[in-house]
Amino acid sequence: MAEQDSSILIGYLTEVRGDGMEARIAEEHATELPVIKVGNEEILAGHVGSYVVIRQSDIGVLALVYKMWELDRFDQQGNRASDRFISLIPVGEIVGENTFVRGVRHYPTPGGKVYAVGLHEINTIFSKFRDYEFFIGQLATHKDYHLSLDPRALFGRHFAILGQSGSGKSWTVTSLIQHTIKAMPKSHLIMLDLHGEYCWKNDEGTVESAFPEERVNYVDAMDLEMPYWMMTYAELVDLFIDRDDSGASIQMAFMREVLQQLKRKEAKKIGLGAVSIDTPIYFSLAEMYVQFKNANEERKDFGKTKGALFGQFDEFLVRMQSRFNDVRYDFLLKPKKRNTSASMIDLLREFIGLGDKKANITVVDLSSVPTDVRPAVSAQVGRLAYEFNYWNPKRREFPITLICEEAHAYIPRERGGQFEGTKKMMERIAKEGRKYGVSIGVVSQRPTELSETMLSQCSSFICLRTTNPDDQQYIRGLVPEAEGDLTDILTSLGRGEALVLGEAAPLPTRVQIYRPNPEPKSNDVDYYNGWREGPDELDVEGIVNNWRTQTRA
Repeated sequence: MAEQDSSILIGYLTEVRGDGMEARIAEEHATELPVIKVGNEEILAGHVGSYVVIRQSDIGVLALVYKMWELDRFDQQGNRASDRFISLIPVGEIVGENTFVRGVRHYPTPGGKVYAVGLHEINTIFSKFRDYEFFIGQLATHKDYHLSLDPRALFGRHFAILGQSGSGKSWTVTSLIQHTIKAMPKSHLIMLDLHGEYCWKNDEGTVESAFPEERVNYVDAMDLEMPYWMMTYAELVDLFIDRDDSGASIQMAFMREVLQQLKRKEAKKIGLGAVSIDTPIYFSLAEMYVQFKNANEERKDFGKTKGALFGQFDEFLVRMQSRFNDVRYDFLLKPKKRNTSASMIDLLREFIGLGDKKANITVVDLSSVPTDVRPAVSAQVGRLAYEFNYWNPKRREFPITLICEEAHAYIPRERGGQFEGTKKMMERIAKEGRKYGVSIGVVSQRPTELSETMLSQCSSFICLRTTNPDDQQYIRGLVPEAEGDLTDILTSLGRGEALVLGEAAPLPTRVQIYRPNPEPKSNDVDYYNGWREGPDELDVEGIVNNWRTQTRA
């Protein structure tokens, strides 16, 4: 960024700190309408959200304006005048031939000159990122400028999309994926869709999607059959054992022993040498139940002496039987297609988009899955993606990103909860997945309820409107200290407008996300029209039938 490009002096530094700077606006620009022309563009001098460059000797620091105020002063005659000030967040340095580098190593001193930055300078700063052609939206301060992110940093180092309900999260997720597929036609994504927003069936039963038909693979989790035998020991414990039960430790120990025995039996049958408790091979759930039941009722000496485990598994057997008898769990506990070890291959092909229909994104619809088992299924989806690439010799050429919608529901912050095994599995992917070509994009409206480990591993954040003070404070703690004050603007963001922070963007940027086309099925319910022109009668019988059969229209 050459000196002549930023020739309009708008102020002088008055204070320099490690996390920010203050500057006084030059008197000629501290007017009621401080319009200046930078290149072919007219802007307001020092307005909030704009960029400036501070120059002093060989130092060039790029900063973002995030606050503006005035202070009155009076002369000896009592005449009042006002001085205008701006607060700046330094985001990087201009070094060499117009090269932008994140972070500030050489700070100016008070008295340094503050220059306006226009579209030409911004283009220079973002030029390296524009080469990726991964555009996600327009700058809030320069509508003619389209922001491109670094996909290597975004997808390779985990990212989070955070914002309250109604802020445009589904819109942002859809737009981001649409442009991902456009920019990288060999991308591989798996989405956990908890509410059927991204793929859904219309009244005729035809699947509609927010993504190109030829690029998306829709999978109803109930039809997919995520069989129990592919679950890890920890996930089976989550499903069948109540950790608060006084006999939980005995139940877990006996389950480990039974699983080892059943899997060794299957391994011998299919010619597999050695197995572990987590080896994904078939075993009979009915056999496991029988062994628990026999141990629970064991008597010796013609019934005079109770066995060592007599009565220890009452809670377990009731819980397991209730799960088994509940038709909602048939897709998990009574697989019809995936009931042999060999069936795992077809499942994985469909799962990662290499089945009969090649696809960039696989949308796993969990909306019809019982709420209390969604975390276990979600963890299984994540684990299968992780394990697949862990054993894939071409993992570097076939990276996978897992998009976790409503992540706080199954990757909670609390410790020792009902789905501790699920949480640990997802956190393992967050900590180790990058090495094996598996990354995570978490989407949540309550970052304070989301696993700290998960968020700490994210290097990029797309933050939408957030008004909850606790969530704002939490987001502030996630980003670098120098950028923390930027979170103050989260309450003023419009729908679909985001603050992009982290390594994927050249600098903290306020951006209007492109409107997705087509849009997800996540629009708010229109109470006004519904209560004015809504139906006079409903098919209550059909609703009751849907309820009873757990079928969502």
